[in-house]
Formats: sequence, structure tokens, C-alpha cells
Amino acid sequence: MGFALDAGATVLCAHAGQAQAASPNPRVKAGGQLITTQPVPHTVSGCPFVAGTTPMPCVTATWTTASTRVRASGQPVLTTDSQAVCTPNGTPVTIVLSQLRVKAV
Repeated sequence: MGFALDAGATVLCAHAGQAQAASPNPRVKAGGQLITTQPVPHTVSGCPFVAGTTPMPCVTATWTTASTRVRASGQPVLTTDSQAVCTPNGTPVTIVLSQLRVKAV
């Protein structure tokens, strides 16, 4: 069980690039911010990752886990326990900060 992930949360790729919700749920708020749901990826900006001499920055983060019981507009709500994989290099994301009022299972 974790806190519902809001659109203002600080989410970083493994290389410290900033991930933002591409389209937060427009109908539900937690802590004054719109929440995010699983099928919507996060876009990553500012990722400095380089493989050898080839730039290979994280572009999107696709969520692989979300709440099993709480839904918003029929979609599973992302929580601070959710996990994601970045494209194109397959690295994880870290949720650094989110709202601390609404929990989801």
C-alpha cells in the first residue's frame, strides 16, 4: 500500500532525468494535484545517459505495477509503490516525493 501518485510528484529515471505524467486523470485530485493512472506513460526529460559514445537517454517511463483495488475513471491509480521501466534502455524510475494524504491499495 502506498500513497496515490499525483501529477506534481517528483519522479526521476535512474540517471536523474525528470519524469512527468503525460496526461494526469482530469477528474480526481489528491493533495490538491491531479492523480496519475497506470496506462498513461510519463515523459522523461533531461536524462544524460550515454552508452559508450552513443546518447541513449530515457524518453518515456511505462508503469508495470499500480494499485490493485483503487481506480480512477476505470484505470488503476499509480502509487508511491508503483514501478516503471524506461524506454529505450529498460532502467527503473524512483519516486522521490508525492502527496502524503491519500493512500491506495
